[in-house]
Amino acid sequence: MIPPSGGAQSAPAATVAAGDPPTKVVFDDPHGAAAGLSEAEVTRVRTLKGAWRWALIVATAATILLCINQQFALRFFVGYTQLNTEYFYLLIALMLPFTFLIFPISAKATLDRVPWYDVALFALTFGASIYLMQFIRAAAANGWEFGGAPQGVIIAGAIMWVLLMEALRRTGGWSLLLSVLPFTIYPIFADANWLGPFRGTASTPELAVSYHVLSGESLLGIPVQAFADTVIGFLVFGTALMMTGAGKFFINISFAACGTFRGGAAKVCIFASGLLGMMSGSIISNVLTAGTMTIPTMKRTGFRASYAAAIEACASTGAVLAPPVMGATAFVIAQFLNVGYADVALAALIPAVLYYAGLFMQVDAYAARHGLKGLPRSELPRVWDTIKEGWYYVFVIALLIVMLLYFKRESHAPFYATALLLVLNQIFSKDTRWTLATIGKFFEVNGRTFVELIGILAGCGLLIGAFSMTGVVSSLANDMLRIAGDNAFMLLAMCAATSLILGLGLTTTACYIFLAILIAPALEKAGLNKMAVHMFIFYWGMLSSITPPVAIASFAAAGIAGSPAMKTGWESMWVGSIIYFLPFFFVMNPALVLQGPLIEALGLMGLAALGTLFICGGIQGYQAFVGDLRKAGTLEWPIRILLVIGGFVLATPGGGINVLSQVQVTSLGAAILAPTIVLALLLVRRRGVGEIRA
Repeated sequence: MIPPSGGAQSAPAATVAAGDPPTKVVFDDPHGAAAGLSEAEVTRVRTLKGAWRWALIVATAATILLCINQQFALRFFVGYTQLNTEYFYLLIALMLPFTFLIFPISAKATLDRVPWYDVALFALTFGASIYLMQFIRAAAANGWEFGGAPQGVIIAGAIMWVLLMEALRRTGGWSLLLSVLPFTIYPIFADANWLGPFRGTASTPELAVSYHVLSGESLLGIPVQAFADTVIGFLVFGTALMMTGAGKFFINISFAACGTFRGGAAKVCIFASGLLGMMSGSIISNVLTAGTMTIPTMKRTGFRASYAAAIEACASTGAVLAPPVMGATAFVIAQFLNVGYADVALAALIPAVLYYAGLFMQVDAYAARHGLKGLPRSELPRVWDTIKEGWYYVFVIALLIVMLLYFKRESHAPFYATALLLVLNQIFSKDTRWTLATIGKFFEVNGRTFVELIGILAGCGLLIGAFSMTGVVSSLANDMLRIAGDNAFMLLAMCAATSLILGLGLTTTACYIFLAILIAPALEKAGLNKMAVHMFIFYWGMLSSITPPVAIASFAAAGIAGSPAMKTGWESMWVGSIIYFLPFFFVMNPALVLQGPLIEALGLMGLAALGTLFICGGIQGYQAFVGDLRKAGTLEWPIRILLVIGGFVLATPGGGINVLSQVQVTSLGAAILAPTIVLALLLVRRRGVGEIRA
């Protein structure tokens, strides 16, 4: 975790003392050396130097060029047409070996040099990948994944298996390894009686190895396919956007637009983190980029340290929820559902809006209750001046969205947008024009991200392969339906609990893959919409970012704020409480993930937003259009509880798996809220009149 003094003291915000003349709050690029150092401290990765750094740069450049060649069919390889599986193995050969150089073997390992054993693992991984790639065409022609593979291929496959598990441990931790490893070897003993509902068709060790490393359902399956087809392009775009100064633009435009509101610094945090998250899809990067700017400013304007950190953690968690550029999991969802990434991005739109609207309402109620004002206009940048400096970011993002949603060019869109961005940046920006050093840094930053993702995705691919090999998924779904008594709510509760538990030890992507294999089929067989089901498990799986004891987003924000880590984690759960029940809404009515009529989706969104307003009022003790509920005296807490209950009922979609119709649900919510609001209004106004007279 970041040392408590690190982020807060080094934040480049232009703060002013009470007696000083007004100073413009204008930020420099937040993606500087300080931010990079902070991220390294959080993730504890090795920064490569010298020849190893240049090796990473060259490998990353080759990876990006290979992706461009594959997506645009440029035929770099004259007279040779590369199979998709060969392309996947070549990417693995270029990126996976660096896992052992960048991620140390243990927490005590040195970070200032690369040990000999990591070099040996690097070479072994590269060699095994290239060797297997040479046989992949013959394997496809002869069906070697089902038997008959040469002994040399099996040995190389077994070595690759072991290396993948070690790469998984280094990138995802022991919890991820111990979760995935038993399932990867599960096909060898899948017919054992003691497995119960997990009993399936067993394979020999040789067949298991062959299937894992040669088939398109395991190592070369959905996770790696998602990485190779779409993730690379969007990561390149996100990195280019940030390295051309977009972080500065987004934060300054947020301060210009929201800084004067009550609790303005916190609202800026939500707005800026949402904008940054739309482009990065990375929770920790968001915290360490926006947090170094917003958390000190929030503290300066009256927010206590732990609450400021909690707001930033929750706002940054939305990075994986907010389209157009979501986290890697969204691309895996598209592969699982066999739909375009644009469909997943559209499905996430309304849930993301409701999430950020809920955070905004929470902050507004908190600021009103505690009398926290915004920043003086004289200290803030002008909206128009900020737009004039960074107009081309808006233009490029608009191009990306049009290509995604209108032209449906998911794999091409980020490369076109990146090319346009770099051209416009070189022409119109003097401060962020790229040099040869910048280009090197660009490849290095992308390379580190690629390496981490391939280490996790390739290892998790074996999980899919194991269940595909044994054919146990269908029978397991039937068993779960039988246990739940065909009750969809029971299944959803089981899924939510499992997601939360797994999410405490796994990355969001790994957790999603687990649940997409084990639980999603049961929910789908219960008649629930596929997109809504997969978005449900996705949302619940990423809750570990703000849920103790893991809560990595909360802990990173706590380090910047100088607040206790666990206290910040619990406050993050409180502030981000909307995300714990929001997934149930779009499973109950998939119109909220745009799987139905648009007018219905907008109506449900309005009801959900209105219900959230009352929920936030009850949680924070300040109800909009009513006032401070402390003035209700002894009835404060009963009123707050009724506001939460009534808001939840009002926000809940009716029909579908809900036994009540939409009219009945809305009427019930109104019946709870109307007398509660009237009573609160009378008590608050009476107390206010009494105070004025006194």
